[in-house]
Amino acid sequence: MNLVPQVESAEISDLDLDTIAGGQAGGSPVGIAAGGAAGLYVEAGPVGVGAGVGASVSPQGVAADLHLSSTLY
Repeated sequence: MNLVPQVESAEISDLDLDTIAGGQAGGSPVGIAAGGAAGLYVEAGPVGVGAGVGASVSPQGVAADLHLSSTLY
């Protein structure tokens, strides 16, 4: 006997998915967009450190990313 819960699914078109998932967002596909990124990685003995930053601006909004990671070898 299978006791796994059953979930009903529905088909969705690519156009509908783009409007939900932030695709074209109902705007013009032609526009002005700018972005950039930079990163740095340094090792000293048994330690490695990496950092990065990125940003993007488009008619749909602004996105930014900042990350830092470290590794002990």
